[in-house]
Amino acid sequence: GQRNDAPTLADVVAIACGVRHNVGLRSDGTVVTWGSDSYEERDGAPTSTGFVAIACGWHHNVGLRNDGTEVTWGGIGRGQRDDAPTCAGFLAIACGSFHSVGLRNDGT
Repeated sequence: GQRNDAPTLADVVAIACGVRHNVGLRSDGTVVTWGSDSYEERDGAPTSTGFVAIACGWHHNVGLRNDGTEVTWGGIGRGQRDDAPTCAGFLAIACGSFHSVGLRNDGT
């Protein structure tokens, strides 16, 4: 069933949903999570600011920061984060069930 532990969402400007967890992007560039934490979908969430986009996969998440870098969390033991890029230059992000993609500013 559904969970009733959602935070106050008054300042949330975007929402993404995983299989049993959710991520919200607040207007101040922070992220908020709720729902399941079986694979660190919540506890592994970054506490910093500067996020401009979010995406959720089955048990993992990706956040795009305003400097063009990606931050990943969740999905422990499933391999979704094994090849996460450490470079900057990303414009967009998306997640599938067990994978993530990013579009760089050079079109790759």
